[in-house]
Amino acid sequence: MIGDSIRTLPLAEARKLPFVRQPVFLLFLMAFAMPIAFATWSALLNNFVIEAAGFTGVEIGWLHTVREIPGFLAVGVIFLIIFVREQVLGLTSLILLGGASAMTAYFPSFGGILVLTLISSVGFHYYETVNQSLQLQWIEKDKAPQLLGWLTAAGSFASLVAYGLLVLTWKAFDLSYSFVYVTSGGITVAIAVFALIYFPQFEAPDPQIKKMVLRRRYWLYYALQFVSGARRQIFVVFAAFMMVEHFNFEVHEVTSLFLINYVANMIFAPLIGRAIHRYGERNMLLFEYTGLSLVFLAYGGIYYFGWGVLVGASLYVANHIFFSMAFALKTYFQKIAAPEDIAPTAAVAFTINHIAAVFLPALLGYLWIVNEVSVFVLAAGMALTSLILSALIPRHPVPGHETIFAGGHRAAAE
Repeated sequence: MIGDSIRTLPLAEARKLPFVRQPVFLLFLMAFAMPIAFATWSALLNNFVIEAAGFTGVEIGWLHTVREIPGFLAVGVIFLIIFVREQVLGLTSLILLGGASAMTAYFPSFGGILVLTLISSVGFHYYETVNQSLQLQWIEKDKAPQLLGWLTAAGSFASLVAYGLLVLTWKAFDLSYSFVYVTSGGITVAIAVFALIYFPQFEAPDPQIKKMVLRRRYWLYYALQFVSGARRQIFVVFAAFMMVEHFNFEVHEVTSLFLINYVANMIFAPLIGRAIHRYGERNMLLFEYTGLSLVFLAYGGIYYFGWGVLVGASLYVANHIFFSMAFALKTYFQKIAAPEDIAPTAAVAFTINHIAAVFLPALLGYLWIVNEVSVFVLAAGMALTSLILSALIPRHPVPGHETIFAGGHRAAAE
């Protein structure tokens, strides 16, 4: 079995295998494995750093700045795939993520948490970069929106299981941070090791360019990635932190909120995939960014008008639902990209997505302790910028018609 599992298999032949050995099943397995470690780490993070290391907005800002450095360096994936197959690199990155997450509670200091966060972040960001590339190479264009919706739902289900167990057992069994981190990280590692052994090495029909690729015709995709990364950081860093700091949420309460988010994602992500297929990427992104602009302004209203915990929790769930529409950006790129550009552009785009993420959390951490409302107003401005940019996407994007300014039937130009 091991000898068979490491052989290279073209995608056309791989689709003749039993479903549990096909590329799509591997994508589902990876989508399930990653959130077990990462979602658990996220659910416990704010309570853990406040209780164990006395973090304030300044420290949490620095933590997330360090966490985003590997995302900024995701372009390194291009050079790694010269020596390591993307499939192997993705699964190895999952092992790194799970292993580092498992050790988090054993180093309850500012320095220790930062180092382990950096290590786990290398695993997370390199996995995400490779995973996006494999999804767009392995899934046919006409099936991509629906399948990406189901993959999002699978990840949400894994998070749901992790959070559900936390809600049910955290107080009932008086669980420790160390036990939960070791268990969740260990499960992710075990699944990744199994996948390395069990699946063949799948070969896409178009060999990927193994050098940095920057195409002028992808400029709108790059711009949307940049603004999206900056905006998302404000939500990831400060929205959940607000629930703990402002509303005094405990671990089981934060986890319950995450639980609601992922139930909503399980329900809505496949529907969003169908909507993208029917209405197109431009319309769905316009809807997403309009909603996010309103949600971020409403976050500021919590402090300005003194709105209560129910409003805060509702906004947090709504924010997650709007963010789940973001895979429309993936399918937009799949439609305009040359097949051989997918892997290098995924790495470049991930780096662009994290340019602001490297410095923004730390800077906004200082702004947070002065005026929390300003942080969310800034996020609303970024969402409005994304809204304007997304209006430039054609209704039917193809190579050579990447924006509303480009001709629809000419050959793709650099």
